[in-house]
Amino acid sequence: IIYDVGCQWCIHFAKCVANCLGLSLPEQSQVLAAVGKFHLSAHKLPCFARFSLNFIQGAGQVDDEILETLWASFNKISPTARSMSKCHRQEILDDHMRDSNWKKLVGL
Repeated sequence: IIYDVGCQWCIHFAKCVANCLGLSLPEQSQVLAAVGKFHLSAHKLPCFARFSLNFIQGAGQVDDEILETLWASFNKISPTARSMSKCHRQEILDDHMRDSNWKKLVGL
C-alpha cells in the first residue's frame, strides 16, 4: 500500500485490523507499505531503503501522486462547490474530473 506516511501507518496496521470486527486479512497475505517518490525525499534516510518503490519487488516505476496533481484544478472550484448540496457538489466534481480525463485523452 503506497501512502505518504506509510512508514508510520504500517506500524500498528495489523493490530488495528485485528481489533476491528468489520476488517480481516486473508491468511498468508502480506501487506507491504511504501512511500511515494515525491514524499519519500522529505522522510528520514532510513525510510528510503525500507519504503522506496525502487526496492519493492514488482512495484514498477510509479510516482503515486496522480491524485495530488488534480488538486490544483479542484482548488479553483472549491469555493463555489463548498456552498452546494452534497449531490450537486459531487456532480460538479465528477464533471471536472471527466473534463480533466478527456483533456488528457485527447492531448490538450
